[in-house]
Order: sequence, then structure tokens, then C-alpha cells
Amino acid sequence: MGYNMDVKSEVDDSNFNEVVIEQSEKVPVVVDFWATWCMPCLMLGPVLEKLVKEYEGKFVLAKVNVDKARVVSQKYDIMNIPSVKMFKDGKMVDGFVGALPEQSVISWLDKVLMIKD
Repeated sequence: MGYNMDVKSEVDDSNFNEVVIEQSEKVPVVVDFWATWCMPCLMLGPVLEKLVKEYEGKFVLAKVNVDKARVVSQKYDIMNIPSVKMFKDGKMVDGFVGALPEQSVISWLDKVLMIKD
């Protein structure tokens, strides 16, 4: 399989506004704040990457390494990781902290995306 356009893996202070804020005006953006040294982050990341494919364009996943995006991490009060935030219409609307099980992430996505089917 080729590069997944639904996953933006190199999001940092320099392109966060373009990749997350501007894009969230068109499609919801789920931002995964993580770090390479964070074991729970490494468990949650593949779950989010799997779900972005399964949800087929209902949201875009942006991965922000907190060690490379300190300004953005501070702006959104990222104190613990993994931390996941949903952006819609240019604003942060919801989020959770911790490596939730896949079913819990699905429930959160369905609630925030208002998917009823």
C-alpha cells in the first residue's frame, strides 16, 4: 500500500497551522501528540492509523512529536502523552489522554464525529 494521505506524520511548529487548523475547516483533524520514547504512544499510534483508514475520509490524522513541536504542545497544554485532540472548523473541540483501547477510541470518534450509522 502506498503513502496514506489521511495521515500527516511530520507535523511540527512550522506547519501545524496549515496542516491542522486550516485543514480542519474542511475535514475534522485528529491530532496525536506523541514521542518516540513514550511506550503508550507507540501502542496508541497504530490504533489511530488503522482507524483513519477504516473511517474512510471522515477525519485526517496528524501526528505531532512533542519533542519537535514544543510551541504547539505548550499552546494546547499538552502535559501528558499520548494526548489526542480533535479539531473542527479551526478549533479544538475535544480530546483524551492516555492509550485507550481501540473500542474506546472508536466510541470517542463516533461521539465527536457524530456518526450514528
